[in-house]
Amino acid sequence: MLSSRRINNPKEQAALLDCVQLMDLSMDRVWDSILALNEKTTISHKDAHSWLSSVLTNHVTCLDGLEGSAKDLMETDLSDLILRARTSLAMLVAISPSKDEIVEPLNGDFPSWVTSKDRKLLETLPNDVKANVVVAKDGSGKFKTVKEAVASAPNNGKTRYVIYVKKGTYKENVEIGKSKKNVMLVGDGMGSTVITGSLNVVDGSTTFKSATVAAVGDGFIAQDIWFQNTAGPQKHQAVALRVGADQSVINRCRIDAYQDTLYTHSNRQFYRDSFITGTVDFIFGNAAVVFQNCKLVARKPMTGQNNMVTAQGRTDPNQNTGTSIQKCNIIASSDLEPVKGSVRTYLGRPWKEYSRTVVMQSTIGNHVDPSGWSIWSGDFALKTLYYGEYMNNGPGAGTSKRVKWAGYHVITNAAEAKKFTVAELIQGGVWLKSTGVTFTEGL
Repeated sequence: MLSSRRINNPKEQAALLDCVQLMDLSMDRVWDSILALNEKTTISHKDAHSWLSSVLTNHVTCLDGLEGSAKDLMETDLSDLILRARTSLAMLVAISPSKDEIVEPLNGDFPSWVTSKDRKLLETLPNDVKANVVVAKDGSGKFKTVKEAVASAPNNGKTRYVIYVKKGTYKENVEIGKSKKNVMLVGDGMGSTVITGSLNVVDGSTTFKSATVAAVGDGFIAQDIWFQNTAGPQKHQAVALRVGADQSVINRCRIDAYQDTLYTHSNRQFYRDSFITGTVDFIFGNAAVVFQNCKLVARKPMTGQNNMVTAQGRTDPNQNTGTSIQKCNIIASSDLEPVKGSVRTYLGRPWKEYSRTVVMQSTIGNHVDPSGWSIWSGDFALKTLYYGEYMNNGPGAGTSKRVKWAGYHVITNAAEAKKFTVAELIQGGVWLKSTGVTFTEGL
């Protein structure tokens, strides 16, 4: 599909390289989905639903990143792929075993990639983790960089591969590729082990490739680490952490940047006891993702900018994706607090047509605008999005002055809220329980 005609613009070349990677991931996910559907179980059907949802997300990410002659060359073919992905999703939903049967059984076997050792890893203190390899800047470990340690992990590993990153600041960009499965990065604490970078869109990176750490290999876990992108607000999109790994867990981590801090790109993800800061769209993407017991911290943006906690990117009503913020604390940073009266902060805005975000059982600070949610552009997506709030508290939680869009809901029915829990949105009853991470399965 990629034309042999030369593209000389460096930004267009970078976007094309993103597309190559995304298409490669999509081919794998289509094949995985075919195998899963042949198993004909409820769990395998939900796996296929997640993976085919990610295929569509990959295609859209590719198209979104293209411009100029590269877009001219590829737009027709990509639009065809997007249509095919939509059709596949619609067919899958049509043959769903039961549209009401969402909760996974908890007494079934764990996925094959889980070991008994995995269950305790997420409950241990940093110094108690038994690592496969150690990274240390002072040379006391096997490696001095995280990138080298990741490269040492076996390809398509079936068991957990633990990389212990000792305290220190590691200035590098790291990718946990698709073949590096079941990798766990564990540090000495979110204030001690720092992985930092500064790639950004203004200086020529794509948003996709700007991530300081990007995790694609399934079964990824990060714990007790600080992920940074220090590009600053004037550099616009600059990602600290991008995750597209299915069944990934981010536990006790700090994720810092300004615009586009955390790219929850695709597949099923869970964040617990983490600290995430930013300004514009600082949690964005199209994963099925649940945040629990996290602090979501709005910072002081550039003059004239509004803060957006989320920008969820669901493009099709058949995608099983969405962002769920449960039992979190949505607060203002120390630099925003004195000027919060002159800076508008919103819970989110609809990046794509079927954007889906729910905030529930959380504490919302008074820096959040009474309307709660912002438009993207005009009336785009206001009838097709799904934004919900359920049993929140705090000075910013009142719903009387919230937006009146067709797609906005004050949820009063527990059954409706349950659709956005760990058990139902990310089917965590099966795979999260096996990791040992603390989580609330339901409401």
